Amino acid sequence: MAQSNVLAAAPAVTLRQLTLSDIGDVLRAGLRDFRRAPQFGLFFSAVYVVGGFILIWAGAGHVSWTLATSLGFPLVAPFAAAGLYEVSRRMEAGQPLEWRGILGIVWNERTRQLPWLGAIIVIYFLFWTFLAHMIFALFMGLSTMTNISESLEAFLTPTGLAMIAVELGVGAVLAFLLFSMTVVSLPLVLDREVDFVTAMLTSIKAVRENLFVMLVWAMIIAVLSLLALLPWFLGLMIVLPILGHATWHLYRKVLV
Repeated sequence: MAQSNVLAAAPAVTLRQLTLSDIGDVLRAGLRDFRRAPQFGLFFSAVYVVGGFILIWAGAGHVSWTLATSLGFPLVAPFAAAGLYEVSRRMEAGQPLEWRGILGIVWNERTRQLPWLGAIIVIYFLFWTFLAHMIFALFMGLSTMTNISESLEAFLTPTGLAMIAVELGVGAVLAFLLFSMTVVSLPLVLDREVDFVTAMLTSIKAVRENLFVMLVWAMIIAVLSLLALLPWFLGLMIVLPILGHATWHLYRKVLV
């Protein structure tokens, strides 16, 4: 693979050009890591499943709230994947896979750069839920004769379908922007002594220089995550560990 220029902000970091075959490679590597240590993948993915049920409970009886939070829920996934990155890093380095060590690394990150990235992700998610509610109000706010909070019928009208299309379109753009900021930055701050701003700029640059491949990777993540959400979030128990491990291997391919 051809190498691009070295980042000025981080002289030790060089970007590589990715190909579509790399996507298959990282998915196979992610599946391999999950099979080697499924207990860690199942543990960390359980966070998403529990979180999904909490969202359902919080939005019970309110279709609009459940729709907004369900669409935004996958945005928070990269932050909790830190444990999966550490598992893959240890496998790659031939280090022992110990609960104390892996959880300790994730815990120790609270005093480094990861919390700053986590804060940005949380703020981004809150902004998305606010924007989703605003879009809902703009399209459905005049439906005073329909009990929108307890009925799906209003969403099957032309206005309702247009609202869903706009929600999905805006959500896709925002999700890709967040993906661009985090796909490389999260494993980077775990792996190297890099500040979170440099890590995000590096991630954006990596996506820009591999735009088509990264778009394909983002679409794979979106489709698999959506399918995993359908069976009461239980599909996340398998999909998220594989994607988490695969993201580590993608990071290792794109950065030297």
